[in-house]
Amino acid sequence: MIRRYLPKSTEELIHWYERYISPLSLVAGFLADNYILLRRVDLWQSNALLLTYLVVAALGIVCINIIESGRWQKRWVLAVAPFIPVVVQFAFGGLFSGFLSLYSRSAAFAASWIFVLVIAGLLLGNERFRKQYVKFSVQMSVYFMVLFSYLIFFLPVVFKKIGPGMFVVSGLLSVAVIALFLMLLRRIVPEIVKRDMTTVARSIAAIFITINALYFLNAIPPLPLSLKEAGVYHMITKTGSEYRLSAEPVPWYKTYLSYNTVFHRAPGESAYAYSAIFAPSGLTTVILHQWQRYDTKTKRWVTTDTLRFAINGGRDGGYRGYSIKSGLSPGAWRVNVLTQYGGLIGRIAFSVADAPIAVPLTEVVK
Repeated sequence: MIRRYLPKSTEELIHWYERYISPLSLVAGFLADNYILLRRVDLWQSNALLLTYLVVAALGIVCINIIESGRWQKRWVLAVAPFIPVVVQFAFGGLFSGFLSLYSRSAAFAASWIFVLVIAGLLLGNERFRKQYVKFSVQMSVYFMVLFSYLIFFLPVVFKKIGPGMFVVSGLLSVAVIALFLMLLRRIVPEIVKRDMTTVARSIAAIFITINALYFLNAIPPLPLSLKEAGVYHMITKTGSEYRLSAEPVPWYKTYLSYNTVFHRAPGESAYAYSAIFAPSGLTTVILHQWQRYDTKTKRWVTTDTLRFAINGGRDGGYRGYSIKSGLSPGAWRVNVLTQYGGLIGRIAFSVADAPIAVPLTEVVK
């Protein structure tokens, strides 16, 4: 009677419980990454966690292929073998979860939705891919994807620089690391590497080209920069280390919404665009505020002003700054918060409506 409730093998044990463990670990892992473990890309704890996942995935790949080649035939090795793809799956899931947390916080979804959705799709699909992780070509393709995605923001944190140059270095280093990994595996399991080398090379080349295309089309979030807070205000003054922002009072629930903001402009009044941008400690760069008005005749956004200022990294709440725009006409407006290379960090969308007199304001201190 008791035997009915006991698994006959480790494979049966995994089969019984993976339908419950996988969804729960997905949700728990994402919440832990988003709110506890991966708060900042420049913290050593965050990078130690991601590097641990990379090392665990690499070791799992080595073990899977040694067992497949028949070089490990001991009974205890064969007993634990079914768990190894699960460990690789867990490591890849942790990386995808971490990347989704970091990249989605950095992204203006309007520009970076493709890359963010790819990461989200890989995270969700990871729960169904355990059986695929025994395939060498799948292992190496996914590993190259997570390695490249990590180095994109890790190298700027290390070298305190951002831009196309650092991205190119990230790509070249990713290719070099995966090449060294393949050389190691060729020494250990030459028959497997030789069998799948063409497929692996084509997959890696396709991933490399795709990520490069997305980057130079500004479709990859500009990590390690991220927009912590932004908005449009009637007046901004700086007193010491405090920014005092004069805003139109809104119901409490609208403070969480960044759309449909109406700026009631009194005669002669200017608008102030405020942004707080997180950058890693030691990184200094230039940020642009690009003011655009929607032309209802041409159905296009027209740039009216582009204002720039330097930011310094390290502040947890982000480096604060603002730009001023006078002579706003009624209609739809937006301020694109950009890197100096054109990458979209965030966007402030609002509409301007003329008001005969100044509207009541409330002061917010940042």
